[in-house]
Amino acid sequence: MTFIDNASTVIWFTLSGFDEMMEHRATFFSLSLLCYCAIILVNVALILTIVLDENLHEPMYIFLCNLCISGFFGTTGFYPKFLLDLLCHLQVISYAGCIIQSFVIYSSACGDFVILAVMAYDRYVAICRPLVYHSVMTRQRVTWLVSYPWLSTFCVNSVITLLTSKLRLCGSHIDKLYCANWSIVKLSCTSTTPNTISGYIGILFYTGHITFIVCSYVYLIRSCLKSIEDRGKFMQTCMPHLLSLINVAGALLFEVFYSRYGSTDVSQNFQNFMAVQFLVIPPILNPLIYGLKLKQIRNRVFCTSKRKNKSLK
Repeated sequence: MTFIDNASTVIWFTLSGFDEMMEHRATFFSLSLLCYCAIILVNVALILTIVLDENLHEPMYIFLCNLCISGFFGTTGFYPKFLLDLLCHLQVISYAGCIIQSFVIYSSACGDFVILAVMAYDRYVAICRPLVYHSVMTRQRVTWLVSYPWLSTFCVNSVITLLTSKLRLCGSHIDKLYCANWSIVKLSCTSTTPNTISGYIGILFYTGHITFIVCSYVYLIRSCLKSIEDRGKFMQTCMPHLLSLINVAGALLFEVFYSRYGSTDVSQNFQNFMAVQFLVIPPILNPLIYGLKLKQIRNRVFCTSKRKNKSLK
């Protein structure tokens, strides 16, 4: 198969991250399929619970639904192709497919930061300014806050992806299980200064949202210490947000910094784990954290389960 045409334009990429996995492909396929099914189950269950129950049509739950949709969107860009590659003898992806996969995965992962920032703002208004909460969180503002993570992330990542698509590449081997923007940039045989600058601007943009979240929760914690009632609200509704932030930020930052600065002396299996853990851990844990911690959602899920059990009997 030809991977580079006469004009040195890459047509196909080879995903070399699978090299050490193929001896145990059946095991990896089974575990990955189980993981993907679990992600679909917990995210769809939480999304449908919020959509179908009018009592949960409040800003906090709408933003949570947005977070689950984002996680589901990103994993859909990874797992189907990954499972197919495990069944094939040759792990390749077209140039266009590679660009699209990178865009989808990182739009979802980075979008989670923005959604968590929106959720932090919602909790700040709810706890620190409860008397004006409903006048601040109007239908129009909630609509804008739901749209903002998708629009901002797509704009930032579109610029980064556009710059990457203009590079002249001199290689076609990506040492990962999926396509990542930096992995494509590293194959360039021309200057990548604009890509590096845009990448750091993107990192600063999302770091700004993380800083906003941290500052919001520092202020919330200081405010909640003054009141037992506010302390209870914080523990019930804000702790899941903090756990999700740690979950998402830890997983994605590991991947970003390891892909740029990580050692290549470690085993391929460890490199694979570092590359995919943000596609495995947050999409499963986020719905479970909120589903188990938030009383309204937990009660709704349990009531639905009891009704189904009674109907089966």
